[in-house]
Amino acid sequence: MQRRKKLSEIFLEYLSVERGLSSNTIDAYKRDLLQYSKWLKGDILKADSTLIGEYVARLREKKCAPSSISRKLSVIRTFYRFLYIEGKIDHNPLEEISFPPRGRKIPIYLSEKEVDSLINAPSLDNLYGIRDRTILEVLYGAGLRISELVNLNTTDLNLRKGWLKVSGKGSKEHLLPLGGKACSWINRYLEEKGEEKKREVPLFCNRYGNRISRQACWKIIKKYASKAGLVKNISPHTLRHSFATHLLSGDADLRVVQELLGHANIDTTQIYTHISQERLKKVYKKYHPRA
Repeated sequence: MQRRKKLSEIFLEYLSVERGLSSNTIDAYKRDLLQYSKWLKGDILKADSTLIGEYVARLREKKCAPSSISRKLSVIRTFYRFLYIEGKIDHNPLEEISFPPRGRKIPIYLSEKEVDSLINAPSLDNLYGIRDRTILEVLYGAGLRISELVNLNTTDLNLRKGWLKVSGKGSKEHLLPLGGKACSWINRYLEEKGEEKKREVPLFCNRYGNRISRQACWKIIKKYASKAGLVKNISPHTLRHSFATHLLSGDADLRVVQELLGHANIDTTQIYTHISQERLKKVYKKYHPRA
C-alpha cells in the first residue's frame, strides 16, 4: 500500500508541476486513480491490458456512462505513461487498448516575444538569478521535460560540441543538440558557481547544494512569468510546447521535431501541427484582402 501511495503522490505532483493542471482536475484524477487501485487490489505495476479490460467490463456492469469510462481510462493511461517515463515499467499496458477518437486540446504555448520576456526576467546580480536564467534557456533551448532538466548532471554536457545527454522514456538515453545561448549561460552559471565541468554533480542545485526539485522549477517559472507580465497560465511544459511550436512554425520537419522531443509515436507530435495551422489561419485572416 505504501508503494502505491508513493507512486500516486509523485504522479499527482507531476500533474501539478509539469502539466500545470488545476487543483479541481487533479482531484478528479486522484478519485479515478483511487477507484482503480482499490478495484485492482494487487501490484499496480504488474497490471496488463487483460486486467484493465476486466476493469472496463466491471464499469460497464455498473452502468457507468461511456464518457465516464473514457475519462477513467484516460487517467489510467496517463498514469502508466508517467510510470513508463520514470522507468518504473517497461511498457504502457494501455497502449494495447483502443480508445475512441476524440479531440485533443491544443497546449498552451508562448510567442517568441513572450519567451524573450520570460527568459530576460531574472535579475543577474547573484548566482541564483543566473541559475534561473540558465534553467529557462535550457528548457526552451532543448525542449526538455522538467524531469529531464532536474536530473541533468554536469557530465551529461558537451558544451564545446553543443550536446547534452538526457534520460527519456523507459530510462533510454539520447543526445540532444543545445544552442549556443544555452551553452553560454551554462558556462557562466558553472563559473559563477565555481563548479568543475568534469566532476559529476547535479547541474542545477538549490540554496542548500542539493539537486533542484520539480516544484522549485515550477515556482521559478511562475515567478518570472508574473514578473514578465504574462497572463497565460504557464508551466514548465509550456516552454517545451513553445520549443516545438516555434520549430514547426520555422518549417522544421515533423519527424525531426518528434526526435527532438523524444516521442515514440509521431501521433503525439501531430498536436503541434494544429498549433501551426491555427497560426496560419490567423495570419491569413489578418492580412489577406479576401479573407
